[in-house]
Amino acid sequence: MIYFDVTKMGVAKHRSGLMRVSGRLRDELGAAVSEVVWRERAWWSTGKDAARVALKAEDWVLTAELFCETERPGFWEFLREKPCRVAATFNDAIPLKHPHITWPQSVARHPEYMKMLAAFDRVFAISEASKAELTEFWRWQGVERCAAVETISLGANFLKGSRPPMEAVRVGAVPSLMTVGILEPRKNQEFLLEVCEALWSEGVGFELHVVGRVNPHFGKPVVEKIAELRKRGRRVTHHEGVSDEVLLKLYREARATIFPTIAEGCGLPVLESLWLGVPCVCSDLPVLRENADGGGCVAVALNDQAAWVSALRRVITDDAWCAKLRTEAAGRVLPTWAEAAGALRNLCT
Repeated sequence: MIYFDVTKMGVAKHRSGLMRVSGRLRDELGAAVSEVVWRERAWWSTGKDAARVALKAEDWVLTAELFCETERPGFWEFLREKPCRVAATFNDAIPLKHPHITWPQSVARHPEYMKMLAAFDRVFAISEASKAELTEFWRWQGVERCAAVETISLGANFLKGSRPPMEAVRVGAVPSLMTVGILEPRKNQEFLLEVCEALWSEGVGFELHVVGRVNPHFGKPVVEKIAELRKRGRRVTHHEGVSDEVLLKLYREARATIFPTIAEGCGLPVLESLWLGVPCVCSDLPVLRENADGGGCVAVALNDQAAWVSALRRVITDDAWCAKLRTEAAGRVLPTWAEAAGALRNLCT
């Protein structure tokens, strides 16, 4: 039996990247798993007939969530006793690398969380870069590990169903650019807005759609910058809390997506953009190049404003080049969530 951890997913009020990963894996695993939550120092089934789960040695508990002893009292004891086998996905070490721009609770939790993962039987990193971060952390901390670490590819398919056909470049229409991600310094939207303002000041015509909820600790300056630009007549719109259907519409209408992020564990917006046949201009980070180098993407040096202005100017004004990128994107063979879930199911045996 494989038990799937939904402790946070069942009560989450927002759809963070982490919750999306957990939710898509759960959906695709379907009847192959049973849902469980951690409470009262044990695993419990869900639903109206919830009961404490009697784990067997051959069982697996699979989690895609974040945790620590404070949030889950008794979890260290569970890992020491380990009545069954346990597996987890690992996203990134961003709270350790960028603590000044990360949620305070994440900064406090992450070191213990990464140490706990060493006690698991299997850990599935979502990129080669995140795998290296985890194993290097264990070496740095001198953590004794039993976990075998492997890399899995997250799904590129934005919604269930077949991959949509590629749409041609919309010649004559006002070009639409889109960026997806929580509004915060790590996603680098303030820098993107500066780049866009430079282009608008040149007379380059386009509209920008900024999609994502606002980080309550760090997102206010981005919102203020968007409001300032709108007062000056710039065509920029912030979309917060949009449905999947609205997001899909924005993707399909976009000439290109923009992803100027400072740090990522994988970079799902890049994969999703490629799945929909929409080119992506992204930061030239090793973790993003794992998916960007296959075509349909333009990797630009991090925070190099002149280089970003040049890249976006070309994607906005050069129809032939943009069409070439769209053809590359649509032709990519990309991983699906069903394949990701299948890999987890096969490895948890």
